[in-house]
Amino acid sequence: MANPHPRVYFGDRIVDAAEATLGVATSAMLYGLSVYTVFPVHVDGDRRTAFRLADHFRRMVESCRIIGMDGFAAEWDYDRFVSAATELVAENAPTSDVFVRASVHVDESIPGTRVRGCHTTVSMFVYDAVPIVPQDGMRLKTSQWRRIPDAAIPSRAKVNGAYVNSVLAKQDAIDAGYDDAVFLDGNGHVCEVSAANIFLVRGGTLITPDVSCDILDGINRRTLLTLAAEDGVPVVERTVDLTELYIADEVFVTGTSAGVAPVLEVDGRVVGSGRQGPISEALRKRHAAALRSDTLHGWVTEL
Repeated sequence: MANPHPRVYFGDRIVDAAEATLGVATSAMLYGLSVYTVFPVHVDGDRRTAFRLADHFRRMVESCRIIGMDGFAAEWDYDRFVSAATELVAENAPTSDVFVRASVHVDESIPGTRVRGCHTTVSMFVYDAVPIVPQDGMRLKTSQWRRIPDAAIPSRAKVNGAYVNSVLAKQDAIDAGYDDAVFLDGNGHVCEVSAANIFLVRGGTLITPDVSCDILDGINRRTLLTLAAEDGVPVVERTVDLTELYIADEVFVTGTSAGVAPVLEVDGRVVGSGRQGPISEALRKRHAAALRSDTLHGWVTEL
């Protein structure tokens, strides 16, 4: 398990983790009414850099807008977000790569099932950059639980309460001896895994479900689409059938906490050669390099 670091950002200052508390009667506790993002920080001696920090901030703003949490954008701009993240990381002084989870919580007590005009609090904490899925080859099981449709809980918003859906799917997969679950939508089409986007390769073409397929429009998903196009790999975003995973040459997943992880088996069927394929391997290397030192796209921010 990942190790949380002792100092956290809560409200408007850095405090010890034990001081960063939300009341049991707040909407964040009662309804899971918080939104969040997780961004990676690369540590190289005294140099610390965050990957696509502006995109992570934008996603938090957009998640709040979708849900109706109107206080965050009024009180926070990108410069304040960078300043808070920089102070937090410096305070914890990590010596190796870490993740930072930033959240906006509705902390008003018993307001009922509403959100507009409710008070919010921002939190951030640092933890060791331990991947949430195996990096040397995953085994996936199709989930008996369907992905929540965008018309029920918006897929584009990273809402804490919505991740009960992911917990049900992943725990079912783990109980059955697999590493993670493949989510399908109401029509039986592939969405993503429990907490990462999914890609497949067929005939040299990179394929992934499009953003209308009840997926999170992941920041690392967009990163890989850009890198693949730059490498001359044909890219298609479209509806994907489950059986396409069974006959794919390669399957892999990506996300901030997942990295770029190959999938070697889906529902007991070996994917391709049973080893990581050349396209996913090349993208994994490009992605790892971009996390640390990208200047071409402006994806790296000094903290």
